[in-house]
Parts: sequence; C-alpha cells; structure tokens
Amino acid sequence: MSIKLYYTTVTASREVKSQQAEVMRILESKSIRYELIDISVGGAIRDEMRSKSGNPTAIPPQIFNEDQYCGNYEMFTEAVEADTVEQFLKIA
Repeated sequence: MSIKLYYTTVTASREVKSQQAEVMRILESKSIRYELIDISVGGAIRDEMRSKSGNPTAIPPQIFNEDQYCGNYEMFTEAVEADTVEQFLKIA
C-alpha cells in the first residue's frame, strides 16, 4: 500500500498551498504514510497526475493509492468529516 500525494512546490495560489498542507497534516495525524510527488519538477508528472485522475485540468492536491485514484481535496475533506478516510484511501 502506498498513498501518493501529488502536490506542487511552485504555486502562487495560497488556496492550493493551504489544501496541500491540510491533507499532509491530517494524514500525519492519522499515522498514514504517504509519498509526495511534486508536479512542478516537470510537465510529464503533471500530465501523469491528470491522466490517472481522468481530469485534464486537475490541480493539486490529488490523492492516489498506488495508481488507483482516490480523489481531490474536496473529496478528501468530505471523507474526513464523515470519518471515512481509510475507506477513501482504499486502505480499510
């Protein structure tokens, strides 16, 4: 099992930075290990994230379990509120 969090280190958007930080904080608080994949290192990685998520305009953060798409920030926060994060991440 490998949770992958696609994120970016290069963004002018405070909203994106805040969302990424919140996802990381929640995963860490639940002791869920994850791998960070920085899409700002190259367009190919961004394109891979968008292809895997099935959304040609997807922006970070996007969350996967291995290559299986879990969802975006909004879907993640809904899972947090419903206390179904493990199911959302496909680790339950």
